Amino acid sequence: MNQSAAERVVVIGAGIVGASLAYHLASKGAQVTVVEAGAVASGVTGTSFAWINASCAGIDPIAALRGGAIAAYRKLESQVPGLTVRWHGALSYGTQDGRVSPESILIDRSRIAQLEPQLRQPPQQAVHEPEQGALDAVAATHALLAAAQALGATVRTHTPVLGFTVRDAQVTGVETAAGLIGADIVVLAAGTGTASLAAQLGVDLPIHASPAIFLRYQAPSGLVRGIISNHAMEVRQAEDGTMLAAEDYLDDAPENQPAAIALRTASAIRDELEGAEAIAPAFAGIGLRPMPLDGVPVIGYLPNIKGVYVCAMHSGVVLAAIVGQLASGEIVDGQPAAALEACRPARFLAC
Repeated sequence: MNQSAAERVVVIGAGIVGASLAYHLASKGAQVTVVEAGAVASGVTGTSFAWINASCAGIDPIAALRGGAIAAYRKLESQVPGLTVRWHGALSYGTQDGRVSPESILIDRSRIAQLEPQLRQPPQQAVHEPEQGALDAVAATHALLAAAQALGATVRTHTPVLGFTVRDAQVTGVETAAGLIGADIVVLAAGTGTASLAAQLGVDLPIHASPAIFLRYQAPSGLVRGIISNHAMEVRQAEDGTMLAAEDYLDDAPENQPAAIALRTASAIRDELEGAEAIAPAFAGIGLRPMPLDGVPVIGYLPNIKGVYVCAMHSGVVLAAIVGQLASGEIVDGQPAAALEACRPARFLAC
């Protein structure tokens, strides 16, 4: 259902998805206010491995959306001061997850050793995806919000949403402790908090919190050039040498708590990489990613109340740029995006 172009848009959530939406909406002339219960990037954005990729295992219902993710980030890099992606590519082997992208190249051991010379035992073959990259998700979020503010947007942090004002089945404003913010459109982009916001509007969205472990290590620079994903580790290195790693959350057993996982992963990294003996854990935490019931992003207008647009997805960092681009076109220009058709909230709601 097409909606009329909006003047006043309130974006709830100042993670990377909300920041991208704010920037793209403001660039289209909308009067944007971002409302965030905590600090900028204080949710899952701050604990993201931030691997920008278009890979998928098996049939991908959002292939068209995922396929535009990298190009959208390259466009943002040219537009937003301070937003930088390290396009150093990724190597994957021995993971058995079947993830591939259209740009995947099968390379041999000698080429692997050229790309990642610190690997102690390069495999015979690996999948190389040279177009992929990674970013500092927190820095990127701040850069997007600064660019949005330069275009007239307002950012209100530490401002929890208390409720909504509704008239004739249309949301007209957002109630906060600091007062009422009038709105023509409200965008729910609060990560795992999106479902509870929708519930305040009488809408049940099946989005749960999916935990993952994020690790940061002090390490000598130059150990990893791009991204390495194998049976033992998923790692990359920041410009300052900080080693970043991601691990699946298993359960609440003591041996699977973040600190214990950090030590085990450090041991694996030392085994895999020459020169990694001195790495030391600096941070270990759990990030709660919003996971829709069917795994597909929830993006679009709620069908049973006017003026509410939802943006919730598991791969928030990966999809932030393309979703901001397409969703802002739907909200401001009233142009439905075909790439978002599989993502509509209506699939969960009885008509």
